[in-house]
Amino acid sequence: MSVPVFLADRLEFGKSEIVLGGPEGRHAATVRRLRPPERVDLTDGRGAVAECVVTEQLKDALRLEVLRSYELPPPAPRLIVVQGLPKGERGELAVEMMTEAGVDVIVPWAAKRSITQWKGERAAKSLARWRATAREAGKQARRFHLPEVTEQASTAQVAELLANAALGVVLHEAAEVRLSRIDLPAEGDIVLVVGPEGGIADEELDRFAAAVPALLGPTVLRTSTAGVAAASVLLARTGRW
Repeated sequence: MSVPVFLADRLEFGKSEIVLGGPEGRHAATVRRLRPPERVDLTDGRGAVAECVVTEQLKDALRLEVLRSYELPPPAPRLIVVQGLPKGERGELAVEMMTEAGVDVIVPWAAKRSITQWKGERAAKSLARWRATAREAGKQARRFHLPEVTEQASTAQVAELLANAALGVVLHEAAEVRLSRIDLPAEGDIVLVVGPEGGIADEELDRFAAAVPALLGPTVLRTSTAGVAAASVLLARTGRW
């Protein structure tokens, strides 16, 4: 069984003893029921790690002895996935799978053909769910660099993101070049665009002229699974897998 991961403040990691409290400590003590001398890893989600052992169970908290602490550099090249808003809970499913795979940044995109629209209070709640999903999936996957889930992006903002990337890719069923055959940059950001259920509109493709249209495979995947499938191809080819 893998060592569980919890979030904590990196300022604590230099100490010899840490009390893990708050929601994370409550979950560790009352839900996971961790006891001495079980192992626990703490991270701030930005690369700092403290390997610990449980020394005492407190009320809604754990007392931990720090065995060692260290810093991990961010993975490279960075993979950014622009996700056209899916309907229903498929957005959280996409975020969960991409987080588990290793995507570094997830950008919710208000595409023209997105059935779901984030506006007003709904936008704030939906973004909060995506971020919570990424946080929990990252802990489950033992990621010490948690993915960033950005604010919702417009088509103009996605076009700018692609223009500034080392490589921009747009998944499209009519593309002639397979994703597995595209030349990858030695360094810099790779930005991948995944359209919504209705696909990417022609005018959006025109705006994304800085990107390479790519075919993922012979079948058409749902938007909630296309991102993780494409990310897997790119992560393997860059050597991160």
